[in-house]
This record gives sequence, C-alpha cells and structure tokens, in this order.
Amino acid sequence: MRRVFLALSLLLPALPALADDTPRVEALGARLERASYPYPVTMFTVHSEGRAFEMAYMDLMPAHPNGHTAVLLHGKNFCGPYWVATAERLRDRGYRVVIPDQIGFCKSSKPREYPYGIHQLAANTHALLASLGVDKATVIAHSMGGMIGARYALMYPEGVEKLVLVDPLGLEDWRAKGVPWRSVDQWYAGELKTSYASIKAYQMKSYYDGKWNPAYDRWVLMQAGQYEGDGRETSSWAGALTYEMIYTQPVIYEFPLIRVPTVLIIGQADRTVIGKDGTPPAIAATLGDYPTLGREAAAKIPGARLIPLDGLGHAPMIEAPERFYQALDQAL
Repeated sequence: MRRVFLALSLLLPALPALADDTPRVEALGARLERASYPYPVTMFTVHSEGRAFEMAYMDLMPAHPNGHTAVLLHGKNFCGPYWVATAERLRDRGYRVVIPDQIGFCKSSKPREYPYGIHQLAANTHALLASLGVDKATVIAHSMGGMIGARYALMYPEGVEKLVLVDPLGLEDWRAKGVPWRSVDQWYAGELKTSYASIKAYQMKSYYDGKWNPAYDRWVLMQAGQYEGDGRETSSWAGALTYEMIYTQPVIYEFPLIRVPTVLIIGQADRTVIGKDGTPPAIAATLGDYPTLGREAAAKIPGARLIPLDGLGHAPMIEAPERFYQALDQAL
C-alpha cells in the first residue's frame, strides 16, 4: 500500500492551517490546472453538437492482467483521485482500471453551453472505453456516478460485465416526492457561495452521519479549490447545470429493465438528498432513507444483490476503506 500513500501525497500541496484550524484553500483552477493527480492524465476528445471537448481520465495497467477492466465513476462532489486506493486494490487483482472525470467536472472541460444529461455522460464514457479498446467492463459507480452507471447498463448492456452501484443517487424521484424545483439561476446563485466550510458542513451532515475525520479534508479541499479564485464562475455554472441534471433525470423507473448482474453497496447511515435544504421539513423528513431505498432498488433490478454497510454513510470508500473493500470483493 506504500505507493497508494505516495500517490495521495501528490494530490495537493501541503497547506498550512488557518488560526482556527480550518485548512487553507488553494485556488486550483476551474479545471484543477494547479492540482496534481496520482497517475498520468490523458485527454480524450468528446464530440458533441458539432463541438469538441476534453474528457480527462487515468488508465492503470496491471502487472498481471486478469483479462478484465473496471471503470470507476465519480460522484457529484468528487473527482477521479478519491478512487485511488480502490483502483490500486483492483489493479493488484489484475484489473485494468479506467478512471474518468466526466465533462463538467474536475480536469475535464466545463462548457457553459452543453447538453448535460445522464444519457450524454454515459455515452461519453462508452466512447472513451471504445477508444481504449475496452468492449466490456465492470462498472463501479458511486453517488451521481451511480445514475450514470445505471444508464450505461441500460444503454450498453452488452458492454457491462457487472454493475456495482455504491450509494447511488436517484434511488428516489425527489421531484415527485416534493423537493421544490429550482431554476439553473437559483442553483448558480447557491453554487457561487461554495466554500470549504459549506462543503464540509454538507458532507458531514449527509455523508458521514455528523462525524468528521481530518482525513476527509483532502477531498473537500480538492472540491473547494475549483471554486476558489478564478475558477469560481466556471465551476459554479457547471455545478448548477449538473444539479439540474440530477434533479430532472431520475433513472429509478427503469431499474426493472436493467439486464446485467448488479450489486448495490449501501451505507445504512447515508441520508443524501439533492435540494433538501429548500424542502419543507415535513417532506424532507421522509427523504433519504437509504436502508429502505436500497432494499427497494435491489427488489426492482432483476437478480440484484444488496450489501448493506451498517453505520456507514454516503462515501464508504473514504469513511471505512477496509469495510468497503470487503463489500467490493463480495460484489465482484
């Protein structure tokens, strides 16, 4: 595991803490131009609506290939590098591992006008894998990535060896359940206020059951660094468009149509809900019940298996890596 820790240490510069022990946020650029990734980053050209965009990805080759490829799909508030320890574990087991940053996120292009959609991001991922000669992959997808992974399985079932959904978003239709609609302008106004403190507060409440470990700061600083300084406007607009995408494009109604082997890994303390802050309290109290949502989703997907992780929240690969790896080993 030594190379994992070395890789992690390269992600962000050593940052001095402020007087109140809040880490200092480095302005990393709208596309993380000033942040290092743990492995070489390659840009894949995505063609859409007559334009070309850059989709960043890392591609890890195993020393002893087992003939399988895993693609790791990131969540809304994360970038590819948070998968680093998972990727190393998979590579050690012989998997080739591809870790993309979706268009609109992290080191990839963040166009102001783009058809941000779950279908489009799934199609971009398929095009990337095809360019790498990967015709079949195990799709391991977290949070928002879970929505993309489920859509990918629906669009390209012949290209999916196994689908592993880790605390995916979209297990309930928030719009239908009463979460108020917001315009892109409203999302944008909220995104402009993004800071280390706001990200930490949200994740601590929704992801980590009210508890915080300083080890989580690394990923918050990477997220916050995109909004610091000259990256704020671009990152905020992309964030607004992708929040609107998540709210308006649930995939849950098509779960019965998934025809690939599927496993759900669900943290039982997860309470993530998009737009919960603007939802009437009586409605908000009924949302984000992931123990129930996980069971319901597993029942809807033919042949799906559920692996519950008691006491863990939205990001088990960060909160309790060894427990997550055990669940992933079961899933695979």
